[in-house]
Amino acid sequence: MQLSTAPYEERLTAPRSWWVVSFLIGVSFALILLPFGTLPLLGGLVGGTAAAAVVASSYGSVRIRVVGGSLIAGEAKVPVTALGEAEVLEPEEARAWRTYKADTRAFLLLRAYIPRALKVEVTDPEDPTPYLYLSTREPERLAEAIKAAREAAAQGL
Repeated sequence: MQLSTAPYEERLTAPRSWWVVSFLIGVSFALILLPFGTLPLLGGLVGGTAAAAVVASSYGSVRIRVVGGSLIAGEAKVPVTALGEAEVLEPEEARAWRTYKADTRAFLLLRAYIPRALKVEVTDPEDPTPYLYLSTREPERLAEAIKAAREAAAQGL
């Protein structure tokens, strides 16, 4: 049994600059602990860097997948049969849908470091969510995977 005709998986990893910032946070902790000696300084460097890296890693660990007839985006799992048209949003349009065009009922998977997005209409009348806004580096591929999975589900595959 094939799970999806156009499998898609993306991890919205944090940018490299966040890892540099994690190290700089460790340096800040080390400088704060400098008056207490070398051992606390090293502990601050290691502990501060590790804590900041864990935060950056967990924020960047969210995944978007199309598998088994469902779109899984972060904690949301929506059957592709409940989804309508997908609209690729370029940076300016994505910014507009994140701000003044946004509907408070929509599901937003935002990552500010990813400028493009995909807006997917939710067609299920039982679901009050009007659309899904998904930050993604490859909105065209994601839209194609959703379309292919929806067509496969309609054919009963």
